[in-house]
Amino acid sequence: MSMNGGRERLVVIGGDAAGMSAASQARRLRGPDELEIVAFERGHFTSYSACGIPYWVGGDVGERGRLIARSPEEHRTRAIDLRMRTEVTEIDVAGKRVRARDVDSGAESWTPYDKLVIGTGARPIRPDMPGADAPGVHGVQTLDDGQALLDTLARTRGRRAVVVGAGYIGVEMAEALINRGYEVTVVNRGSEPMSTLDPDMGRLVHEAMEGLGITMVNDAAVTKILTGQDGRVRAVATEDAEYPADVVVLGIGVRPETGLAQAAGLPVGAHGGLLTDRAMRVRGHEDIWAGGDCVEVLNLVSGQEQYIPLGTHANKHGQVIGTNVGGGYATFPGVVGTAVSKVCDLEIARTGLREKDALRVGLRFEAVTIESTSRAGYYPGASPMTVKMVAERRTGRLLGVQIVGREGAGKRVDIAAVALTANMTVEQMTALDLGYAPPFSPVWDPVLVAARKAATKVRDGH
Repeated sequence: MSMNGGRERLVVIGGDAAGMSAASQARRLRGPDELEIVAFERGHFTSYSACGIPYWVGGDVGERGRLIARSPEEHRTRAIDLRMRTEVTEIDVAGKRVRARDVDSGAESWTPYDKLVIGTGARPIRPDMPGADAPGVHGVQTLDDGQALLDTLARTRGRRAVVVGAGYIGVEMAEALINRGYEVTVVNRGSEPMSTLDPDMGRLVHEAMEGLGITMVNDAAVTKILTGQDGRVRAVATEDAEYPADVVVLGIGVRPETGLAQAAGLPVGAHGGLLTDRAMRVRGHEDIWAGGDCVEVLNLVSGQEQYIPLGTHANKHGQVIGTNVGGGYATFPGVVGTAVSKVCDLEIARTGLREKDALRVGLRFEAVTIESTSRAGYYPGASPMTVKMVAERRTGRLLGVQIVGREGAGKRVDIAAVALTANMTVEQMTALDLGYAPPFSPVWDPVLVAARKAATKVRDGH
């Protein structure tokens, strides 16, 4: 039983999506007289949308407060003892307690727990090279990071920006900086931007970025970040060139923030994320749960653990954890790997496996690509759309879909996400009864056109 007169104590590490969803859900199920909740957050903000940061930096979202779903005060009114600017520095699993340090005063103290939730999130990958920590070089993982970048933009006279990396964050930040009137160069290690797509689809994103006036440098690895006499960033160097920069944004992805958990001996997977069971309990530990960007998740299509840091998963993890901590029962079955993004009015969407993912897990497949339109061809505003579909050879099971197009392209990927979750074949997909009217799609929806083509290819055994 618990330490304080029948009341159990839940300790939550991390005050964003997974941690605070878990705390809120546990609180709905158990009142303050049954469950005490203490949460630690090392930054200035809780329950915010990190996904919104590029749109705030770019000016689409007016002020910072609009990205905050719930303030610390709102959490506290629900009897959650939320301690801001407090960093947990150690988890003592045997003693069931955590050590926390007040970021401003440096004071440290131990807090015992009955149940522990780890929602430590992810940290931006900082290249291990000279100048990576120079003033003017920014990651954009947290609201604190976003604010620091905006402060730099306000102070900096020059208008040249270099974005390192061309994943979701890199591409979105490049557009945000273009919107702010910067000259933007994106330096990317891959052959095309958006490595979550196959290169033939990434090429379409490349063309759209150049159309916005962004300079794309592909197949180029940054070797060092050069600084001026004042110590501030002045350029980004690759093997063969230097790109002048008044500000640098790192968009080379994130790693799970699991140093604390690893030091406590908790199990992590091949990608460095914590390993949990279906109930989001840390494997082998009855009273410890973890969720959000610090865990690995099961990919339902490949059957393997994967690291996919997304806000949608974090909130679902939190719900599941809070239900279990609160005495209920819930599970998180896994993901199919769905994501959407945009560059200007080009929508980019993907779900399931790319060709190289299918190859890596030993699946034989057929891939087809089709061109269609977002609406009936004769209806005003119809715009081109490219759909790529990957299906398993012989069985015809859908393995993945990628879509690049203008308005109406992105959310069509949800059809494929549902089909993947339901384990459908491309043949079965061709019979899906989707909504049709000329303003919404051609008679054959682009996703179904691709399914028909894939079904034919699978049948003919090409």
